[in-house]
Amino acid sequence: MARIAILNYIKRPSPVHELTGTTKLIFFIVWSVASMVTFDTRILLCMLAIGAVIFRISRIRIRDISVVLGLAAVFLLLNNIFIYLFTPEYGVELYESRTVLLAGVGRYTVTAQQLFYHLNVTLKVICVVPVALLFIACTDPSEFAASLARIGVSYRAGYAVSLALRYIPDVQREYTNISQAQQARGIELSGKDKFFTRLKNSVAILLPLVMSSLNRIETVSNAMELRGFGKEKKRTWYTQRSLKRNDWLTIGFAAVILVIDLIVTFWDGSRYYNPFL
Repeated sequence: MARIAILNYIKRPSPVHELTGTTKLIFFIVWSVASMVTFDTRILLCMLAIGAVIFRISRIRIRDISVVLGLAAVFLLLNNIFIYLFTPEYGVELYESRTVLLAGVGRYTVTAQQLFYHLNVTLKVICVVPVALLFIACTDPSEFAASLARIGVSYRAGYAVSLALRYIPDVQREYTNISQAQQARGIELSGKDKFFTRLKNSVAILLPLVMSSLNRIETVSNAMELRGFGKEKKRTWYTQRSLKRNDWLTIGFAAVILVIDLIVTFWDGSRYYNPFL
């Protein structure tokens, strides 16, 4: 049974990995703000191209994060469906024009304005989600916690995030081991059996997985308590690094993107680029 990676730190020799966790966190926050503020298709397409270049130089492969990308695609599809079901004429109101492409029943018609609005919503998600996954995949959990502390987040919260990210690959490995052990005992979990039979047999994995997780949590919490975790208001971080030249250049590049984004977006007093005028 092949092991499927969900989401964890992937160590690779790349310029993105060499940046400090603080730099990558600041870049991700600025990038998210820039993409969420604007509905200008031109800006979103430029950010999409920049994100593709960043993804390329990070040496992270699509298959490394394919599971999470697949889940994100499903939620994006559902989001677009529900937007259309509840507000099928929102694009018409937003862009103040109506070009019917396909007549429907009642208000459920397909208009160019509504499709253009859906395009912008999709572009915004596509701009943010891959960069968010890239940030997690290229940042060591301990350094991520140190970067959170550096921008003012409580080190307790940062350490909780670090433990959660470290725990994901452990759960994957434990799930694979338990699954293989159960299949060796004759419990069918592969695609050969019916879906509902496999679903019922999955209980044989979930219960041992939950019990092993609880034992691991107790072990970690006892170790942290014995080492006096939480006694002081501040702590130092072994993985924390000082900002170097490339870090400052990256932060500056993110600031330039945000400034250009705000200028172009609000140049005419509106967040929405309207090609139908």
